[in-house]
Amino acid sequence: MSRPILAVVGRPNVGKSTLFNKIIGKRVSIVEDTPGVTRDRIYGEAEWCNRPFIIVDTGGIEPNTNDVILSQMREQAELAIETADVIMFLVDAREGITTSDREVAEMLMKTGKEVILVVNKVDTGKLPDNFYDFYELGLGDPVPISAENMLGLGDLLDMVVDKFPKLEEEIEEDTRIKIAVIGKPNVGKSSLINTLTGENRVIVSNVPGTTRDSIDTTFLWKGEEYILIDTAGIRRKSRIQENIERYSVIRAISAIERSDVCLLMIDAQEGITEQDKRIAGIAHKEGKGIVILINKWDLIEKDTTTMEKYRKRIHAELPFMSYAPSIFISVLQKQRLDKVMEAAKYVSESRAMRIPTGQLNNLIMDAMMMRQPPSDKGRQLKIYYVSQVGIKPPLFSFKVNSRDLMHFSYARYLENKIREGFGFEGTSIKFVFREKGDEGNV
Repeated sequence: MSRPILAVVGRPNVGKSTLFNKIIGKRVSIVEDTPGVTRDRIYGEAEWCNRPFIIVDTGGIEPNTNDVILSQMREQAELAIETADVIMFLVDAREGITTSDREVAEMLMKTGKEVILVVNKVDTGKLPDNFYDFYELGLGDPVPISAENMLGLGDLLDMVVDKFPKLEEEIEEDTRIKIAVIGKPNVGKSSLINTLTGENRVIVSNVPGTTRDSIDTTFLWKGEEYILIDTAGIRRKSRIQENIERYSVIRAISAIERSDVCLLMIDAQEGITEQDKRIAGIAHKEGKGIVILINKWDLIEKDTTTMEKYRKRIHAELPFMSYAPSIFISVLQKQRLDKVMEAAKYVSESRAMRIPTGQLNNLIMDAMMMRQPPSDKGRQLKIYYVSQVGIKPPLFSFKVNSRDLMHFSYARYLENKIREGFGFEGTSIKFVFREKGDEGNV
């Protein structure tokens, strides 16, 4: 399930970045008393009332300007608005309504989105004389806050969460395997989907960034229905040329979140880049199934050892996801494409696999006999009991005498033993360690 998206918009210097920083609890946006400091959208993760969401800070909107920077900021904000579920429209209590406020309000009303009018810089309990003027904007009851002093933020966030899509509306019973095709621009994602589905449903171009949004394609493979999610290529910030490319990052993250398996496409000629590592990290963090596809393999000069050497390079560059299978393909030449869907289905099944408790405990006991648990100052780690408590990704609960004695290297050793015994190829494995009388920590 994708996290809902909250966009914070308004003209320059009304306090958007300050509010953004207070909500996520970290200083991410640059805050200066200078209009136009936030020149492109910045997004972060937040949570309120056990509801996680993505919040997007935008550059100030100046509706009618010929200034190049300001017009780009306006485009950025418009794109953030387009992808948002709820929009916070910030205005300044000290300055009152401006012509720009009226124009932004008119633009927001046309979107049909949920909009909350927020009057910032109300730094005391007394409403300013001009407060009720903001009703003229036609966006309902204005909400007074002070972002700087964190006044009224709780009530504001209650309203935001209440306007998010309801959980029961978001969760639909859908057993089809959802596969997100992720990777840098121009690596062959759209071409792969077109080839797999046999239908030209996605625009294919050699210009990076052609795919502007996530596109779902339903298709049959061996009598079973799947959903392929094509995502806009995530690009390094320094290489983003078009404003619209920045907007695609949030869409890509959302696509990863609602997928079961991610096909991470890598350009065989370029090798593993920092951007590949970043994309892989997002999918790994989300606990998705992962299959690495090395595309354009037909362009590589090879001998009998080339493939194995390349595979070792991948594991060295992506050590945190050594569990992911890798397939060397050429979409253009249609090489090994039959193996792609086979791997995706297998990995999806691995994510959903449950291990009987008896078999699991036998394996862990054998592992402890082969390698003694760590000890510290005369105390040795004891594992009393292990059970699998979750799937997608697999989650294992260990009852131990002390979490502090569970060294990272020993947890990795146990993970490797579980993989050796039961597989789980293509999926991360998560552990939670519990002591008697507590719920433990992941």
